[in-house]
Amino acid sequence: MNMSTLTGRTALVTGGSRGIGAAIALRLAREGADVAITYVNGEAAAREVTAKIEAAGQRGFAIRADAADAGDAAGAVERAADDLGRLDILVNNAGIGVLGPIGDLALSDIDRVLAVNVRSVFLASQAAAGRLADGGRIISVGTALTRYAGGTGSSLYAMSKAALIGMTKPLARELADRRITVNVVHPGAVDTDMNPADGPFAEPQKAANALTRFGAPDEVASLVAYLAGEDAAFITGSELVVDGGHAA
Repeated sequence: MNMSTLTGRTALVTGGSRGIGAAIALRLAREGADVAITYVNGEAAAREVTAKIEAAGQRGFAIRADAADAGDAAGAVERAADDLGRLDILVNNAGIGVLGPIGDLALSDIDRVLAVNVRSVFLASQAAAGRLADGGRIISVGTALTRYAGGTGSSLYAMSKAALIGMTKPLARELADRRITVNVVHPGAVDTDMNPADGPFAEPQKAANALTRFGAPDEVASLVAYLAGEDAAFITGSELVVDGGHAA
């Protein structure tokens, strides 16, 4: 891929201070985009990511925003568009996972997961619909568990991520007259701090994948960067899976 495919573009990556979000932010920057990220905790990590964005020759800044807060979810989009001067790409990456048997999940768990994984994505996308330049991109990060459940205990998390599919398809039609594409990417087991490839639950996940390994954050980021570029202008309303063959 041409490493300057996003020259002149601007992007907001929610939850971009670590893991998949950080990899996406840095990949977009390496391909020429100015990138804002959001974070809740870990200001030092957020600063490290923005420093790497700037080292790639692009503008980068971090916005402290709690995706569970309705005002922050939409406000981050407005601030990114204002500070960057325009907005071309929104990556809805921020999310949380609360796992456990359905009988053990408290109402507070349900409310927070739905606030972060569903409401914040809707509100950010709603705000972006009014700020994105024509030909812009909305890309949401879902989960391969919406395609094939690998085990018990993921009912709440999978439900919240499945909601992104329901938003993506009609929104793709709604924004199509402005050439704005809307897609959702479903990662499988990816090596991050939250789910390390050498962690206590790693081996069953590896065994469930056709490739029998974890993915790397950069492997998800490469797909997001492709969807953000001009080569993907005819892809919209789609679910794209990057899961090592988990659902094969």
